[in-house]
Formats: sequence, structure tokens, C-alpha cells
Amino acid sequence: MADMMDNPRFKLGARDTLRILWPYVKRNFMNQVEGIWFIVAYLIIFQLLILQLPIVYAAMIGVGIFVVAVGLMFFMEGLRLGLMPLGEEIGSILPKNSRMPVILLFAFLLGVGATFAEPAIAVLKAAGAGVKADQAPLLYSLLNDFSGQLVGSVGVGVGLAVMIGVLRFFFAWPLKYLAIPVVGLLLALSFYFSRVPVLADVLGLAWDCGAVTTGPVTVPLVLALGIGVCRVVSSGTGSGGHSGFGIVTLASLFPILAVLCLSLFHYAQQDYWGAEHYTGSTEIEITTQDTSSKPTLEKSLEPIGAAEYAEYLNSGKLPEGYVLEFHGGSAELDDGVITVEKPDLTIKKLYQRDFEVISDQTWDEHSNFSEKLSAAGMDALRAIIPLCLFLYIVLRLVLRQRMAPRNDVGIGVLFAFAGMTLFGLGIALGLTPLGGQLGSNVPVAFAEILPWGLDHVEGPLFSDHWGKFVAIGFAFFLGYGATLAEPALNALGDTVERITVGAFRKKLLMQSVAVGVGFGIAAGIFKMAYNLPLIWMLIPPYLLVLVLTWLSPHSFVNFSWDSAGVTTGPITVPLVLAMGLGVGANVPGVSDGFGILALASVGPILTVLTVGLYTQYSQRDNTDETLADDAELIEAEAT
Repeated sequence: MADMMDNPRFKLGARDTLRILWPYVKRNFMNQVEGIWFIVAYLIIFQLLILQLPIVYAAMIGVGIFVVAVGLMFFMEGLRLGLMPLGEEIGSILPKNSRMPVILLFAFLLGVGATFAEPAIAVLKAAGAGVKADQAPLLYSLLNDFSGQLVGSVGVGVGLAVMIGVLRFFFAWPLKYLAIPVVGLLLALSFYFSRVPVLADVLGLAWDCGAVTTGPVTVPLVLALGIGVCRVVSSGTGSGGHSGFGIVTLASLFPILAVLCLSLFHYAQQDYWGAEHYTGSTEIEITTQDTSSKPTLEKSLEPIGAAEYAEYLNSGKLPEGYVLEFHGGSAELDDGVITVEKPDLTIKKLYQRDFEVISDQTWDEHSNFSEKLSAAGMDALRAIIPLCLFLYIVLRLVLRQRMAPRNDVGIGVLFAFAGMTLFGLGIALGLTPLGGQLGSNVPVAFAEILPWGLDHVEGPLFSDHWGKFVAIGFAFFLGYGATLAEPALNALGDTVERITVGAFRKKLLMQSVAVGVGFGIAAGIFKMAYNLPLIWMLIPPYLLVLVLTWLSPHSFVNFSWDSAGVTTGPITVPLVLAMGLGVGANVPGVSDGFGILALASVGPILTVLTVGLYTQYSQRDNTDETLADDAELIEAEAT
């Protein structure tokens, strides 16, 4: 004891350090697993049990999913230690010490920087590989030739949104007075785009960009700024917009507008694949043109047995699984009826769902681990470091404040960089192949396609409408379960229950959001299964949302619209986007798979607003009944 007091500094061995840190690491890792396990397990079970198809590259996908969980653990810890303290400190000091132009400039640059740091942006940039230039020329050009401009326009849109969000807090503008005209403008532009074939292909991408931006980097940073502004302008009462609610909504709307404007620009300039002034790369064009699609399955038949033939002769009805084919003969049209004279009839039995695995590889030999790791590291470096430098410069040079504690922030930045690198690697190895594989296999339920790694499969698995119903049902439960597993939804539920004084309970909000997302993703699969224009799926729900927004109280509008941002987490976006692109690439007549995220975003807004109005009027009715009962009691006592 005396030795320890004489020398208070002592060293821990590696084993002791690990023993101390392990509970903390385990808890943080399991927090990420909680947000992943349902959606991954659901996808695997659906493919194995419902589609009855094996998982190709299973070992690689398993490693990728594990790396995603580890990457998210480091990334979220890095946000907590590094980026969030910087954002919160600046958000609390900047409104007090700076003038309006400086605050607005910072808000704009913060929105742009946060967008580049979003993990899902990398998935968006990689989505162009599956788009065929001849089917969607402008969409192809935006994702391949002008991908830098695309991401930049999304960043500018988020920056403008954060600027307007800050102004809203200063002047106490109700969110509905901003959301309604912006959504109205978006719907008008979208309707125009739908009338022009080249522009119509871009709609899904533009609306999906709104969901990609509201991720784990943008949301906490802009909320930190919004909360700081609210505290200054409203003295902590929250009257400036309910303590930061609404800024996430604007950050999901303005990127849509920015991408639509970018598309209009290139369309007007005739600068897209196949147009007069096309300036893109012809090398990618040739590669895309030469890429063959998966072959269509031909129906395979086998001869009928003697027992089955005897049953047909006795009953006159074909047994289940048999078809009657007509060959030869002469056809005549008589009074609108086609009559076939002297045909040859053949009864054949359809093959059962047996298949031969022609690719059972557990690892994709074409996936270069070192190249993917290097690419993920460079993407993380370009995203994290500029954002951190920007926040540090504002804190030290503009606000002249010291960063404390400096060591924690430095470790946080290092963790954020490592986490984003691992996350990007895990996305490339695990989530994207899993989502793309399942997306490619889901159409097997209703279309004749060749699944991943399989041969000799009789498709479709079900009848046309029943198979589409299975695919749509799968999409609903995917969205429902994945949303309930989203950690940010729990935090939103606690906040909403607190600010509504229990009128809108946490469980009710979570169920409302989950059902909305489920219906949204199901609507996206419905759109692709029946090859419907996206505009038909966008205008009706958004018009209804606008009506409900106008009728709802301001407080309900704020968290209802922000609930859409909560649903698009770092796991949901890559998986749903990859799945949508896989489905779109395998359904005949569908040029791309964008639009599912857009519908997944409007769904929770619609359900939460509907439930909010119902809750409000139910409480009003209960209050009226209570007042009436009290009046009758008083009258009786007086009598």
C-alpha cells in the first residue's frame, strides 16, 4: 500500500486492460447487433424457407455483416467522443457569439460536410453499375458520369435545408408552412418529369436521395445545431420549434429538389448518354451494352405416368401439376369463337421444385479484399477528416474556444475514421451482396428468371398474382421488423412521449412508424412487380399527407415528419437500396429499382399523422364526455 501511495502511477497489463474494457465493448457491440439481427435473419430465412434457395457467397456475407457491426460500433463511439462534442459545443456557442450571416454560413457548410460523411452515400455512388444506358440514359449518366455532381447537389440541398431550418428557429416559423409548399413544388416537378420519358427515369433516384441524407452523421450534428439555436432564441422553452424538431424533415426534402434541378440542367444541355452534347465516358457505355441479362427459364415438362392418365380418363379432370397442350390441327373463326379441328393433345407433368446448385461458392473470387479495404479507407478519409477540420476551425478561429477534452475528441475522430472504413468494407462484402442477391431472387415468386447460382429451376414458384402477393408481404414484414429494431426509433419515442405529456405514447409511435415503413416498402415492391410509374405511387400519399399536415397541430407535424428520417438508418438504406436494385434488374420491363426508399419515407409520415389526429380527437371526445357527466352531476346535486 505504501508503495502505491509513493508511486500513484501504475500500468495495467494487456489482460487486465481487456478485462476492464470488455463489458463496455460487448455492450456497444450488442447495441449494433440489436439493430441488425432481425433484418439479416429475416432476409436469410425468407430465401432459405420461402424461396427455398441457398445463400451464395455465404461465408463472405457473414464476414461482411460482422464487419458492419464492428464498424458501426466504432463509428457511433467516434461520433459520441469526437464529432458530437464539437457539434454540440458549436451549436450552443455560435448563436450567442455570432451574427446571423455567420450562423447561416456555418449551417450551410455543416449540411454539405455531413452529407459527404454519410455512410449510405457510398452505396448511392455504387448504384450506377446496375443501370443500363439504353434503358435509362439520363439516370445512367447521373450515376456514372456525373456521380460527383450528384453527391454535390445532395450536399447543397442538405446545406440549404439546415440554413432554412435555422432561420425557422429564429423566426418561429411553423414547419407545416414550409413543408407544404416545398412538397407541392416537388410533386409539380415530379409530374412534369413523369411526362418526359428521359426525365421520368430519374424520379426514383431523386426521391431516394432524400432518405439517404438523414443518416447517423447528419441527424445528430444538425440537431445539435438546432437545439443550440432553440435554446438561445426561445430561452429553453422550445417555442422555436420544439427543441430542434423539423430540421431533419427539411434535410430530407431539399436534396430531392436539388437532384431534380441537376437532372433538368443536364436534360436542357442535352448532356446525357446518347444525347447531342454527351460528354461522358464511352468506355462504360460499351461495357454496359455488352453486359447480358440473366437468361429466362423455359418451362420444363416430363411425360405423364399410366396411373395419372387413367385418372384423367375416369374423371375428365387434370390432376394438380399437369397441363394439356394442343399441337397441330386447323383453327377456324366462327362467330367470335376460335375452333381447333383435329388437334393432337398432349398431357404433361410440370417439374417439381427441384434444382441443381451450379454455384455453391462461399466466397466471391472476384472480390479483392485489399482493394475494397483501401477504397473504403479512402472514402472514410475524404468524408471524416474535412468535416472534423471544418468543425475545429470554426471552434478555434471563429468562436475562439478551446476544445476540451482534446484527447477524447482526437480518439473519437480516429474511431469514426476506423468505423466508417470497416462499415464501408462490410457493406461491400456483406449487405450489398445479400440485398442484391435476395432482390434478384424475390421475383422468382412470380416471374421466370434464373436465380443466383442455380440451374434447372421451374419458375415462377407461384401463380402470377399469388407470387406477387408473397413478394409484397415479404417487403411489408421486412420494413416493419427492421424499423422496430432501429435504435433511433426508441429515442424518438421517448422524446415524443415527453413533449406530448403522454398523449402520444412511445409504443404507439413505434408501431405507427413501423407499419408506415412496412406499407411503404411493400408499395415499392408492388410498383415494380406490376411495373407502375413511380408518380402514381407518390402523388396520392403525399397529397393525403399535405391534407393531414394542414389539419394536425404544429407539435404533431414536427415529430411526424421527422419520423421519416429515423427510419432510414445505416443498415436499412444499403439493404433496401441493394434489394430494390436487384428486384428492378430482374422484373421484365423495369429499368431500375429506385423509389422504394421514397415510399418508405412517406409511409411513416402518413401513419403517424393519422394516428396523431385520431388520438387528438379521441381525447377531445373523452374530455367532452367528462364535462357532460360533470354537468349532469352538478345539475342533479342542485336539484
